Amino acid sequence: MFAVTRLRVSERDAGALAADVGTLLAALAARPGFRDGELGRSADDPQLWALVTRWDGVGAYRRALSAAEVKIAGAPVWVHALDEPGVYLPGEDGGRPG
Repeated sequence: MFAVTRLRVSERDAGALAADVGTLLAALAARPGFRDGELGRSADDPQLWALVTRWDGVGAYRRALSAAEVKIAGAPVWVHALDEPGVYLPGEDGGRPG
């Protein structure tokens, strides 16, 4: 499964966001079931970013978010998060277009 967290960040805070996401990804990488993650910036809106992480399953993702070190590392990132659903399961065909 993968999780998408969209973030709204001012130009002024963009550099700090990248550093904070690096810290968060390091904390997530230490958790069982974490596969990888990346941060991207919207090509159409420079204040809109997306953090995408991939996991072995929903349980691993939720357990990772419950870990104290992840909560601490994530706080400066998640303060910018948009309030919307963000956990996705791959399609029946593994997520590949038909």
